Amino acid sequence: MKATVLLSGGLDSTTCLAIAIKKFGRENVVAVSIFYGQRHEKELSCAKKIAAYYGVKHYEFDAAQVMRYSDSALMNTSTKNLEPTTYGEQVKKNPRVDTYVPFRNGLMLSMAASFTDGIFNGSDAEIFIGVHQDDSAVNAYADCSENFIRSMNDAINIGTYGKIKIVAPFLGMTKADVVKTGLELNAPYELTWSCYERGEVPCGKCATCRDRAAAFAANNVSDPALKR
Repeated sequence: MKATVLLSGGLDSTTCLAIAIKKFGRENVVAVSIFYGQRHEKELSCAKKIAAYYGVKHYEFDAAQVMRYSDSALMNTSTKNLEPTTYGEQVKKNPRVDTYVPFRNGLMLSMAASFTDGIFNGSDAEIFIGVHQDDSAVNAYADCSENFIRSMNDAINIGTYGKIKIVAPFLGMTKADVVKTGLELNAPYELTWSCYERGEVPCGKCATCRDRAAAFAANNVSDPALKR
């Protein structure tokens, strides 16, 4: 069995990589990162460091042309400012948060499926994605929901003749649960990047920074990335 891990450079996907390596061995795992025009490109350099840390092959693909018409606040061409509030607070004002990137996870999973089917030459394989319960809470990101992931899994499994399936180990788990799992696996969280801003240090104010801080606090540990 082989595995492809969608590796953004954040803590959720890094924990997925740790799980996949423990399950299959590093020699059977590859990591894939996708540039889609995101303002926080630093996450991609972090992904490279994380893949190197684990000694797995790392591939980076460009989907920016597909996403170029999106005015999501996450795009490097967007004129929108990031909301310095939680997703719950944002959804009260608009059910579709400004950081939603149109069908991003659907596109990434489709790209990963095509890549995986090719590189592993039709062998049985799993695609790991780090979506969790907090991502789909209050429907902030519809493409992180359990229903969406299960539907994409069905499509990918059918389209690859039953050879490839999606593994989303954190469905039904909170980000605090993800951090707990990663700490148990000694995931290199000091190498990860979650902030949506462009700075060299996390802003601490955007929704993903807030979620990350809360997850480490729930586990009574300090965020090792803040010690860099």
